[in-house]
Amino acid sequence: MTNAIDGLEADRAELLKICAELTESDWSAESGCSGWRVQDVVSHMGALFWLVVDRSKLPDIGDLPTERAQDAYVDHRRSMSAQEVLADYESVSTAALPILGSLIGQTFEVPLGDLGTYPADAIPTAYSFDHFVHIRMDLFAPRGPLTAQPPPADDVRLIPALDWAQAALPQQSKTAIAGLPGSIEFVITGPAARTITAGEGEALGQVTLGAPDFLRSITARADWANADIEIAGATLTPAVLTSLKVF
Repeated sequence: MTNAIDGLEADRAELLKICAELTESDWSAESGCSGWRVQDVVSHMGALFWLVVDRSKLPDIGDLPTERAQDAYVDHRRSMSAQEVLADYESVSTAALPILGSLIGQTFEVPLGDLGTYPADAIPTAYSFDHFVHIRMDLFAPRGPLTAQPPPADDVRLIPALDWAQAALPQQSKTAIAGLPGSIEFVITGPAARTITAGEGEALGQVTLGAPDFLRSITARADWANADIEIAGATLTPAVLTSLKVF
């Protein structure tokens, strides 16, 4: 049975292989995350693991919203060299994986600020989602600087990434969904196939697309209008979809 730790371990291994082959210019190249180098993306993923291993290793970010808090964590770690960032990521991820694995099957609620509140079981899926998106969509072309073939996008990695997106969408796009005159069905085809519904009431239409295209678009890393999708429903347009976001 595939779970979030399977996907996370697979992408952790891929990231370590990718980083082992990066040149100095690769590390310093601008990533698909505005203002972040490749090194900063890896540093960010290491910082997230410190949140479950030892939060005191990170600066106090007070009530900053999540995305600004991540910038603060990265800024705090900019004095580290690329090799220090990589060694830190490898070490802290090793320590974090058993902790995250212990959350599988746990139902107590965990508040995550502006991300929403989730059962503990969902927390590992957030890490899988973060790895899946950052590695493939921020490190590799067309958004990122790396031109090699990105890691696989298979059931093992996509199922937990979509699990997080499905759980997060109603909370992180609450205002946008409340403004919809009906519901939208995202029909995911291919690996990790499923239907994700946003909103309630009469269906405005269906959006049919593969899981990677859904993740690129719902994280605002691609324009819905340019995604490889099929839209059914006269009132449902790419413009309607742009208000929906998961992070």
